[in-house]
Amino acid sequence: MKTNRKNSLNTEGKRNVRGIDYLSMALTAFGGLGMEVLYAFLLEPHLYGTSMQEWTTVQTIFHWILTCITWGIWGYWLICISKNKYNLDLFSTGKQLKRYQWALALLFVIIAIAMNSYDWKGLKVVREFQHKGLLLFSFQYLYYAFETVLFMLIIIFGQKACELWLDGLFPTHLHGKIPYGGIICGLTWGLAHAFTKGSLAAGLSGILWGFMMGSAYLVINKDIRKAWLVMFLMFAF
Repeated sequence: MKTNRKNSLNTEGKRNVRGIDYLSMALTAFGGLGMEVLYAFLLEPHLYGTSMQEWTTVQTIFHWILTCITWGIWGYWLICISKNKYNLDLFSTGKQLKRYQWALALLFVIIAIAMNSYDWKGLKVVREFQHKGLLLFSFQYLYYAFETVLFMLIIIFGQKACELWLDGLFPTHLHGKIPYGGIICGLTWGLAHAFTKGSLAAGLSGILWGFMMGSAYLVINKDIRKAWLVMFLMFAF
């Protein structure tokens, strides 16, 4: 028993972080995204007496504000747990990016915008503005900004979990270069889109999006600030 206890502690007397710990964090981030489903399909229809498709402008904006507050608290809580419990400071300064990395990040953004443009039959950001008008558009994109935080955290924690589990199976030069987090994001957040939109194609597209965003995260050296910006541009534009 004494030997097992030593093996489960690091040199500071704290429990070593396991892959399952980070996977739990990733799934908790996904659970935070799922809170919107409870609001949109259970709580708010009961309050308003009507389905989401029939909400007024004020009701729609209230839904987005409530969701953003929830996601903001959820994301902040996970970031604090990461630092205080697992000693992973997501805002620690990363390595400087080389030119080719900036170029690859830009390429991911361009490909994503092209894919969005195909789906929306025009630039997504323009079509959203045309369809919603300034007021709804503003709150819609605030909503996208907070949504990006949580699916980014799925990628970050999913990546950490799988690196602990799987990197030893591959050659050293591949360590940290396989977008595990993007795969997990695609299988959670991506497939959830298939459920909410009732479309298998949307689910498959979500898996592809997750993989692309996970790849972008690795390209920019896992820098959370740059990751949020790149993923937001990929997702919202």
